[in-house]
Amino acid sequence: MIVLGLTGSVGMGKSTAAAMLRRLGVAVHDSDGVVHRLLAPKGAAVAPVMAAFPGVARGDGGIDRAALGARVFGDPAALRRLERILHPLVRWSQQRFLARARARRLRLVVLDIPLLFETGGGRRCDKIIVVSAPAFLQRARVLARPGMSEARFGAILAQQMADAEKRKRADYVLPSGLGRAVTFRRLKRILRELQSAGPCLNAFR
Repeated sequence: MIVLGLTGSVGMGKSTAAAMLRRLGVAVHDSDGVVHRLLAPKGAAVAPVMAAFPGVARGDGGIDRAALGARVFGDPAALRRLERILHPLVRWSQQRFLARARARRLRLVVLDIPLLFETGGGRRCDKIIVVSAPAFLQRARVLARPGMSEARFGAILAQQMADAEKRKRADYVLPSGLGRAVTFRRLKRILRELQSAGPCLNAFR
């Protein structure tokens, strides 16, 4: 089974690429989605996060992600404390996903990990796709999000490896600034290349 890593800096179009992969029939593990569930009411991370960061609980028993983000952005020690809670739980979810995929004899699966290089997640992948767009487009996309500011955007970028370095480390660079049709065609080409790499990928057309 080929494990394909999917990553990209904030605003680069990674979520759109993940949706395209699902449309092409590929099983995708969404690490960001796992974090949302971990911080939702009854999520496994709620109690330890409340203990580590008092005052970030919502009325429904989940975690107020905006309040939590305000506590950790710009505070490296607080961010590391949060990562020590979340990262092992996300890795466990990834391991379960991969075990189920192997049991189903899937030929290729995707680990969608926003901070793949930053957290060492590349070691769990056979190949890596980096989604990339021009910096001006990235900035416009991110600043159009509700509640986003220049300061918050800068804090997010400071946590992430530079796009140029990610592209250097990638097996495939997926452009997302030329329209969805171009991105989709390139993604299909990547899957065809992986198919040609060995007989275990015959399911992809």
